[in-house]
Amino acid sequence: MKPGASNSSPIARHVASIARSGIRDFFDLVQGQPDVISLGVGEPDFVTPWNIREAAIYSLEKGHTSYTSNLGLPRLRKAIAQYVQSFFGISYDEVSEILVTVGVSEALDLACRALIDPGDEVIFHTPCYVSYAPSIVLAHGVPVPVICHHQDAFALDPVALEAAVTSKTKAIILNFPTNPTGGTMDGCRLERIAAIARKHDLVVISDEIYSELT
Repeated sequence: MKPGASNSSPIARHVASIARSGIRDFFDLVQGQPDVISLGVGEPDFVTPWNIREAAIYSLEKGHTSYTSNLGLPRLRKAIAQYVQSFFGISYDEVSEILVTVGVSEALDLACRALIDPGDEVIFHTPCYVSYAPSIVLAHGVPVPVICHHQDAFALDPVALEAAVTSKTKAIILNFPTNPTGGTMDGCRLERIAAIARKHDLVVISDEIYSELT
């Protein structure tokens, strides 16, 4: 430590401001408990299917363990583009518009870092996945939660969403069906939210991790 320096934490203030997730406390409580099925995380109580494990094993056996393109394997990006086209009806160029990440959390982190300037506001609905607000804060943005209510089946109210928009709003994060409430959105509400995004020139970051459940 330099002479005259304080004994304060070296951790950056915006990082220190992030509260511990309550879900992690529940993880600690059930750790090692027999016959407990956790409903606090999107993970089943059965092992990964054999065809997926087999592909991973054969990949290792064939020596496919070196670095790939920063964007991900070309064959995988092509397969993702084909999946998105068939499932969502949206065309993306696998060469310039598809990036492979290790799960949604990394994709969300990269999106926030790429889009948010210091002080930009990002709206998200809550209750929600615990990573949204921290990802915004780590990108030096300002998280703006909009509460969803059980009386409305935890759907996002477009009126409440637009009321949260300010001159500093940069993006909206959506996740439907949502974790942890299971809330869903009908097409009418989504169209209204899309209209709000177009009206205020906002980027929509859509977390589609549970899209095949509905």
